Formats: sequence, structure tokens, C-alpha cells
Amino acid sequence: MRIGELAARTGVGERSLRYYEEQGLLAADRTPGGHRDYPEGAVDRVIRIQELYAAGLHSSKIARILPCMRDEDGGPSRRATPALVDELTTERNRIDRMIDDLRRSREVLDDVIDTAAGGVPAEPDKKRYEHEGVPPCL
Repeated sequence: MRIGELAARTGVGERSLRYYEEQGLLAADRTPGGHRDYPEGAVDRVIRIQELYAAGLHSSKIARILPCMRDEDGGPSRRATPALVDELTTERNRIDRMIDDLRRSREVLDDVIDTAAGGVPAEPDKKRYEHEGVPPCL
């Protein structure tokens, strides 16, 4: 399939697909006219690349991991090694820490929202705030 069809089927821009190819993440044959010709499996490959980017991995790490994964289901291939498991576990732990940080941030925002919703008059007294030297919150 041509690059435009792959882009349409995956929702990934042609520029990104070319970048994936430059980084060794995606391969295409060339037609006699020099156009890229992707195999059907490229759809699964691009989806897998997007998932790994969304997990916060950078292209060099993705390039090391992809050969050890099956595109169809993301499971390990026969080439997967204990080192891959260690590397992926490290990445999962990093993501878990990020999730914990985001949960704490959400809890703080929930507290602020609850406090603001329950104790702020509809129209703040701007003169009072100006007198006290404290700007009103929005």
C-alpha cells in the first residue's frame, strides 16, 4: 500500500511515517517509480509504534524493542530476551510513577475545586481584594 493509504488507515501523518522509516522503525519496498510500498503488516507496526510513543518511549528505545515484539498482538517474539523484560519492566515502573504523580495532582485539584465551589461568593468583592493586596482568583 502507498504511504497515503497507510496514513489514512492508521491516522498517522505521512511525515511521521517517513520519520519512522528514517529511524528504522518501519520498512517499505519501493515501486519502480520510487514510491513507498508498505506491506499489510505495516498497519499493525504503525499502531504498535504509536502505542510505544504514547507510553513515553523514544525512537531509539522503540527501535530496540520492536524486533522483540509481534505486531499483531504486541506479545513477545521468539527473539525476546530477559534483558528486554528488564528494560520493559523499568519502563512500566516509570509509567507507574507518572500515573501516581498525576493522581496526586488530580486529588489536589479536586480539593481546590471542592473548596472553591463551596465557599466562594458568586461575585467576589474586588475592592476587598485590592485593599488586602491579594488579587482575586479568576
